[in-house]
Amino acid sequence: MNNSTYYPRQKTLLAKSIATILLLGVTGSGTVAANEWTEVGGFLPYTQSDFGGVGLLQTPTARMNAEGHFAAAYSDTNEFRRLSMNLQLFDWFEATARYTDVRYRLYSPEEDFSGDQTLKDKGFDFKFRLLEETKYMPNVALGLRDVGGTGQSSSEYLVANKAFYTRNFGHFDVSFGVATGNLGTSDNIPNLLCEIRDTFCERSRGASGTGGQFEVDQWFRGPASAFGGVLWQTPYDALSLKLEYDSNNYTRETDGVRTPGYEDFEFVQDSPWNIGAEYRLNEYVTVRAGYERGNTFSFGFEFAYNLATAAQGKFETPKRVGSYNQPQQISQVEFERMSRDLLNEAGFRVEKIYQPNDATVTVVAQQERFRDINQAADRASRILASNLPTSVTRFELSEVRQDFRIEQINVNADQFRAAWRGERFYRDELDAITVGQVRMQREHDNLLYQADPVKGFDWSVSPALSQSFGGAETFFIYQVSVAGNAAYRFNKNWTIDGTMHVDIINNYDRFNFLLDELGSPLPRVRTRAREYSVNSDVWLSDLQVTYTEQMARDWYASAYGGYLERMFGGVGGELLYRPLNSTWAFGFDINYVKQRDPYSSLGFDNYDVFTGHATLYWKLPYLKDSMLQLKAGRFLAGDDGINVDFSHRFESGVVAGAYAAFTNVSAEDFGEGSFNKGVYLSIPFDLFFLTNSREYGTIGWQPITRDGGQLLRRKTQLYNMTSPR
Repeated sequence: MNNSTYYPRQKTLLAKSIATILLLGVTGSGTVAANEWTEVGGFLPYTQSDFGGVGLLQTPTARMNAEGHFAAAYSDTNEFRRLSMNLQLFDWFEATARYTDVRYRLYSPEEDFSGDQTLKDKGFDFKFRLLEETKYMPNVALGLRDVGGTGQSSSEYLVANKAFYTRNFGHFDVSFGVATGNLGTSDNIPNLLCEIRDTFCERSRGASGTGGQFEVDQWFRGPASAFGGVLWQTPYDALSLKLEYDSNNYTRETDGVRTPGYEDFEFVQDSPWNIGAEYRLNEYVTVRAGYERGNTFSFGFEFAYNLATAAQGKFETPKRVGSYNQPQQISQVEFERMSRDLLNEAGFRVEKIYQPNDATVTVVAQQERFRDINQAADRASRILASNLPTSVTRFELSEVRQDFRIEQINVNADQFRAAWRGERFYRDELDAITVGQVRMQREHDNLLYQADPVKGFDWSVSPALSQSFGGAETFFIYQVSVAGNAAYRFNKNWTIDGTMHVDIINNYDRFNFLLDELGSPLPRVRTRAREYSVNSDVWLSDLQVTYTEQMARDWYASAYGGYLERMFGGVGGELLYRPLNSTWAFGFDINYVKQRDPYSSLGFDNYDVFTGHATLYWKLPYLKDSMLQLKAGRFLAGDDGINVDFSHRFESGVVAGAYAAFTNVSAEDFGEGSFNKGVYLSIPFDLFFLTNSREYGTIGWQPITRDGGQLLRRKTQLYNMTSPR
């Protein structure tokens, strides 16, 4: 392991750096706060750097975009091609995932393993806003670059930004920061932490072991450098110009096995100053070009979209307007027609309607269409108000799902009618609606309507994609198929469903990982992907029988058996405790599974395992619409440990999440990547269609697939089934 040792003490440059930060903070003339830029035609949304993440070219800035801002970007700086995805998870935190194609380095020296493919370096970046810009203070952010990667680009930095504007010459955003790691290799200021403790004077070169770890013990160590620049938003709104001082001297960029034609290549930095121009084609697409290192032309583009505000207009039956024409007596109500209206206009499939007392009508139904329960409740209440006599002063909508009682929507009918008709007792219809526990029907309650028993056949056909990025054989491995799903519900408790796939196109034959050449002690529970993908054009993905039952008011249970997923089959069960409107829930699942034979449609291999977890679901009180899931137990390879899953739901319904598994498998035994981790986006289908839907599609990304820390892909998840409880 090569180390770089830091000794210099550039006091003068350090003093100038501190003075620059102070100057950014106290300069008040001609400045506006960041949240005022939209009023003066400013910078929002901010664009991506070459690495991904808000920045100039090579250097980051302290700026943040609006919550939910998503950007996919590509940059080409000759020796490096970078593909990045950036998400503003909160207004104070952004995260970036990136692949870098290093053109002068081979993926590995083994030609039989990776051929002539160039290195695909993976990395994550995180940036936290520490201080929001005011009239006299700059925006300040702390950032980590290339966390969990190979360490080639790893950096830590503190950066400040201050905005300046003019009436006739556009707007200027000035950034200045200090960094260690890759951004600190110019070594032009002292590392203050080195002044305090000698261990901060040295920094290892590259990542340790198999890579993929956070390497916290290397943060803020080694040489430090100052960097900065300016973004000029020209008077022509679509055009902006960038100038920066790049503090990377490129002395760490030449490691590894060279590709043909690059054997004698060495980085030359003729100038630390980089310049660039960006042109915004529309609100979604920006193109850019630059001149970097004094000798290299660069170019790139990005696509940006805000996931938090994403929406799609809908063709729905208009909401009913206020009316005084309703039956005078309950015996005059056409309950079958009212049930059809509840399904067609509000998405509630009615199971039964009964009267616990003369003033109350209870509708037991399953919501099938609306994600927004407030919209569904408003529509349903209008239907009930127009169909039930005024003697009914309370509506109850008991939402159920199979045998599960989810929640009950309680409506003060008099208050709702007054608001609905425009009378001034209540400002809004929703003020008359509350949510509580589902009422249990009693024997003497007056049954007004009973629908036919819930059972029958259902089916669907949809496209399916499985993919993997960054492999040794080729960057993108994929399989496109058509999935046909069929299900039959015998009653509220029992269902059977299965999914068949027909292969359309795939390139899994290029995936070489058939034999465990690394001698891993772990069973091959996920790395046999090629065998499952290329041996048949038609396959049974899953086929299982499921039993569900609500055991008590807040207790739910399921049992299931069959072909549970493409790689495993067996039996299992789950128990969930989930109080209504609680910020937490607790569940437990246990499964006995055998590995399916990839060379037989219905057969099994010899490997079997008991796998299961105790799970805590916690809606974080200080982070709105955010959830932490902690799973502790045994994974598919027989390893024990925990899986941590954090997710955040945007106002649009899009869910962004990340997970990591930490087990008793060592980094060496796990292999490249050190531990299992990944990110995902769950996107509501109705963002793409003109009708409402409760269905979601999930896109996941794992930097690399290995056998440690792998969960069974259970089709039945009680926490999801009991939402929105």
